[in-house]
Amino acid sequence: MISTPYAMVAQVRFRELPTRLALAAFICLVAWVTAPSIWPLVWFGAVAVGQGADWIVFRPLRLARDKEPSRGRKILCCVSASLNVILYSGIAAYLWFWGGEPGRVFAMIQVAGGLLHVSLHMHHSRALLLSAVIPHGVYFLGLPILSAVVFREPVLALIAVGGLMYVAHLVAAVRQNSHTTKALRAAGDLAQGERRKAEVASAAKSDFLAVISHEIRTPMNAVVTAANLLRRTRLDRTQREHVDMLIDAGDVLLGLLNDVLDFSKIEAGKMQLETADLELKSKLTAMVRLWEGRAAANGVRMRLNLAPDLPETVRTDPLRFQQIVFNLLSNAVKFTAKGHIALDAAWAGDRLEIAVNDTGCGIPAARLARVFDGFEQADAGTTRRFGGTGLGLTISRRLAELMGGTLTAESVEGEGSTFRLSTPMTVVGEARPTVAPSSHAAVAVAAAAPVGLAGRSILAADDHEVNRKILRLLLEPHGCRLTLVENGADAVEAAAVERFDAILMDMQMPIMDGLEATRRIHARGANTDTPVIALTANAMDVHRAAWDAAGVYAFLTKPIDAAVLAETLDMACAERASATAVA
Repeated sequence: MISTPYAMVAQVRFRELPTRLALAAFICLVAWVTAPSIWPLVWFGAVAVGQGADWIVFRPLRLARDKEPSRGRKILCCVSASLNVILYSGIAAYLWFWGGEPGRVFAMIQVAGGLLHVSLHMHHSRALLLSAVIPHGVYFLGLPILSAVVFREPVLALIAVGGLMYVAHLVAAVRQNSHTTKALRAAGDLAQGERRKAEVASAAKSDFLAVISHEIRTPMNAVVTAANLLRRTRLDRTQREHVDMLIDAGDVLLGLLNDVLDFSKIEAGKMQLETADLELKSKLTAMVRLWEGRAAANGVRMRLNLAPDLPETVRTDPLRFQQIVFNLLSNAVKFTAKGHIALDAAWAGDRLEIAVNDTGCGIPAARLARVFDGFEQADAGTTRRFGGTGLGLTISRRLAELMGGTLTAESVEGEGSTFRLSTPMTVVGEARPTVAPSSHAAVAVAAAAPVGLAGRSILAADDHEVNRKILRLLLEPHGCRLTLVENGADAVEAAAVERFDAILMDMQMPIMDGLEATRRIHARGANTDTPVIALTANAMDVHRAAWDAAGVYAFLTKPIDAAVLAETLDMACAERASATAVA
């Protein structure tokens, strides 16, 4: 059993050695493409040698896990960790000075990722943690400060300010992680009160996941939004490819975060289903349309086949149903390079039967039985080629079972796969064939259509200066009038003296949080009926439930999706205007 902090770090470093080398190879390729020269290859060779030396230094600790290392061994481990970090992140300096604007962006992301990595797996030992974090921090903050001084570009110092914010969030997350680890170890060491201590550890884990989610989403909001805003500027082809790569990486990181949160909730038995009406046909059509563009880019056709007797409206858990279908379509698009993808939907008694079939690479028969296991993918190279955590299908099957249904797979390697979802649902009204909407329906849709944000008055409360700047950059181009405040108390004060068309509200703020501010705004004043939209980095179900209880119009999480934000505000303002006109 691993008992000493140094042995725990040694085991993690040994296990992740292939990952570090693979990532170094990828970084070497990016550096060579961004700024071609011999130096990226020299750097990769030096990294490989350094990692080999590190493996030798930490090896005795893995072989004697319960033995406290000598003082000399501890110093040697710290020196090895520090030198390897200096070497590993040295490529950031090369990219920063010779890679142009894309190189600077990638350099900062690479060092930020390194900081996150060492903070999470070296926090068991403060000496090792400092040995690894300090060199990363020097690169992370020193490069922009040095450039600002040497090249007389003061604006680059703002990057260092953003770096300090990131480090502050990281410190909070690592501190919470350390507390969680201690709680879990204490629960395992003591024989008496095991159940009570396990519950404490479980609560600490939930708190840790909530903190990690919040602390990662906050800086991700700035990174992803900045990348999207950068994509709107004039870029040459190479720069656009680099920005697209940055945005795709942000999407992958956000997907990973959401998968881990969902998987943790399911494992802890805390996943709760909600029942609501779902417009089945329109929702299936929308989800297929969402993936058509990406499939078409790969030369793949998408088809939607709806049975004539499929109900228009059913009662189920809309969010979890969409999550399952979304995962199935995502996998089909990811693994299909040619041919077609089809979603077939039929009604069988009181059950919805959905089949998603593709002409992709298929799954080997030997691995088909394990495709729904956690962190499993078709083969060891799948993650390297296509990305992902291997949790999507696991979560989908668990959700299907929670809903009283089943999710199965059939596949032939080289020919394609078919995933079948069967889940009970309650029909709302009569099931009837698909018909073209009547003129009355068209008028109703037109009446509820959004009317635009130009001239709209929007109040936004967020204690984070960067987030307020992001909201200004995203919304002012729409022509709306934006009032920004720093906390809930200021939001209540502003709402008391001016009538707004919609309100954006963060959750965690000083003086007064967003929940209390929302309740007070709805209780009295000029904005009792103004739609409040939660816009927060607190993305857990418990947070969503708290906002629902406060009576918000919608719940949006960070990083901000600019299109979703604009559409949600548009619809909220339109409904407010329609209700006012009727009144």
